[in-house]
Amino acid sequence: MNWISEWALPKIKTLFGTSREMPDNLWHQCPSCQKMIFQTDLEKNLRVCTHCGHHMRLSAKQRLDATLDEGWQKIELPKAPADPLRFRDQRRYSERLRDAQTKSGMDDAVVVGHGQIEGQRAVVAVFEFAFMGGSMGAGVGEAIVTAARLAVLQDAPLIVFASSGGARMQEGAVSLMQMPRTVIATQMVKDAGLPFIVVLCDPTTGGVTASFAMLGDIQIAEPGALIGFAGARVIEQTVREKLPEGFQRAEYLLEHGILDMVVKRAEMRETLARVIRLLRAAEEAPAAA
Repeated sequence: MNWISEWALPKIKTLFGTSREMPDNLWHQCPSCQKMIFQTDLEKNLRVCTHCGHHMRLSAKQRLDATLDEGWQKIELPKAPADPLRFRDQRRYSERLRDAQTKSGMDDAVVVGHGQIEGQRAVVAVFEFAFMGGSMGAGVGEAIVTAARLAVLQDAPLIVFASSGGARMQEGAVSLMQMPRTVIATQMVKDAGLPFIVVLCDPTTGGVTASFAMLGDIQIAEPGALIGFAGARVIEQTVREKLPEGFQRAEYLLEHGILDMVVKRAEMRETLARVIRLLRAAEEAPAAA
């Protein structure tokens, strides 16, 4: 990377003149293969490395844009208590929350949108890992419950893109209570005879994995996604054994029957549309008979 910043960029600036500023984020280095990717090419490829296929993290809005047909609508979510425990460690939780909201432009770690996927109606909830590690507090619980209610109201499948570090420790027991709340919410969708589809993105861990994220009618993951409850090091220390290669990665879980499929990001939209058509057709078949 040094030769680019120290030799190539000055040469390019000299060639095109110094009057025009060159953006610092013109290139992006893949964290997997370490190769440089032109930023525009990376965005066109949905933030998948053009060299090795490594799937980098997408923002919640990018995910919704890539999944839903043009013209999708964002749902206004109920406001949750901002700091129910008045928690403080090195900083006040209220300050951390405010900083995350300012940087992300979001109220909490989940965005909910509704629209169509290749003409199929759907409600989609997406975690934003950049918002406090996608941790699940009262705001996230409200988002999942709201998405489930909307899916039932619209007679549409519910799709959740999960990417989270787990429960939000700053909300203590309030955060832990979101686990049963979200499970009940997704069961409400199933009781209405509607598909519940979960897409596990990198990473999905902790209380999110231990609740609704493993209860989908169809379980999908992106390539290489880290999926689990506790960290690998904690598990090794507990069982006192060396874990297998690739343990907790999407491909390992697919091989061992935890997932239904691992789907590349470029194929995700088409796959979701196909799954929805198949599941809705199966629902309508008995009625037609």
